[in-house]
Amino acid sequence: MSEIPYVTVKNDSCESYEDRKSIFIGRARHITTEAEALDFIKQVKKQEIGARHNVYAFVIKDGAVRSTDDGEPSGSAGLPVLDVIRKSGVSDVCIVVTRYFGGILLGTGGLVRAYTNAAKLALDSAKIVTYSKFSVFSLLCSYSEYQRLLPFITAFGAKIDSTDFSDRVRICYAVDADQADTLTHKLVEATNGRLKPECSGYRYDTLT
Repeated sequence: MSEIPYVTVKNDSCESYEDRKSIFIGRARHITTEAEALDFIKQVKKQEIGARHNVYAFVIKDGAVRSTDDGEPSGSAGLPVLDVIRKSGVSDVCIVVTRYFGGILLGTGGLVRAYTNAAKLALDSAKIVTYSKFSVFSLLCSYSEYQRLLPFITAFGAKIDSTDFSDRVRICYAVDADQADTLTHKLVEATNGRLKPECSGYRYDTLT
């Protein structure tokens, strides 16, 4: 069975949104630990020291999920930001939405919409990317075998990490884990069993 793809954000982002004179600044960052998330939140608070609210939410793939309203009415800020993250299917991400109050009360419904919009802007700007599980291999072969086998490897969409040319050729590559067994079989078959790639582990990578 295929492992569920890993969906996260690629870049830091910072986008602003205005609603009835209140300014909402949404920021997103890729994080992998709660400590990284808290450090990001601390940085934003230091940068936006004059803001009344710094609402945040984060989801870690194998760990914590947290959100806070930071002084806004209960359920009107942190949960909407968290809901944006959950509905996107993204993990290992922290979103902080800073609010500069414009003097006009937005009401609970208005706050929910504003924080939701700011979080969406930040998430979209950070570029959502999907990573799949890749198997990492190395293959030692002759120069003639290299010329013959390379098309097999690239035809499966494998990523060539390095190629070392010495007395023989060592190809280091990574291929989508779902395709790994089939590609290995093809390479073994093409060399009548003389060569077999060695798997050295796994990583997450994009398919393109």
